[in-house]
Amino acid sequence: MARSFEDKRSAHQKIAATLRRQITRGDLAPGTRLPSTPALMEQYSVAGTTVQKALLMLKDEDLLIGQPGKGVFVKGSTQQAISPAVYMPPAAAGEPYRWITEAAKRSQHGSTNLLDVTTVVPPHEVATALGLEEGERALLRKQVLLLDDEPTELTCSYYPLALAEGTAMMDFRRIRGGTPALLNELGYPPRAFVDEVSSEIPTEEEVVTLELPKDMPVMLTLRVVYSDDDRPIEVSLLTKAAHKYRLRYRLPVT
Repeated sequence: MARSFEDKRSAHQKIAATLRRQITRGDLAPGTRLPSTPALMEQYSVAGTTVQKALLMLKDEDLLIGQPGKGVFVKGSTQQAISPAVYMPPAAAGEPYRWITEAAKRSQHGSTNLLDVTTVVPPHEVATALGLEEGERALLRKQVLLLDDEPTELTCSYYPLALAEGTAMMDFRRIRGGTPALLNELGYPPRAFVDEVSSEIPTEEEVVTLELPKDMPVMLTLRVVYSDDDRPIEVSLLTKAAHKYRLRYRLPVT
């Protein structure tokens, strides 16, 4: 017999969750007019103020838009699928960072904003993945990736100092083709990567950088990139807005 469990969220949060799922999964397409407030009141057996609170949540998330005299319409779209594997091959000599070229293939404008370049003692899981000793430092390159000028991903990438020192990676400037292209030129081509994806409550930095609405979780990816002989050459913490994006993997079955 199933255990009894109660959803303790408020009524407007439950309604917003239902509508949000219909929007992000494509059941409510962009441009669709939502039922009127009285119709939603009857459907969910709630007061008008509860319906309005639910709709306001989704407006704050940029999923709905109100048009005076016409109603409330779906503004957002289904979640955009991002395929990590297409970004792994290094850009060819002289070519832009793959984030930019892949966005162009989707008729989007991709750009990057470098936030910080510094040496730090990395977080525990990053140090472990890089095989660093306790207290050993690594290079951190932090940037925000944008699509059509909207912040999409906060990227914190860590590199062993043995690879980074004496290279352009240490400078506070963008690298043509990105660090994967530079590492490839240095003789460290990417051969494999491992992703661990989780849903997390965002930090203040993530909320501000990604311009997240209130109470919205993020999708956090811990990515370890390996070169020849399974040598870890990069470990990244990649944070995306969970309501806007999903990851797509296609892997062979062996």
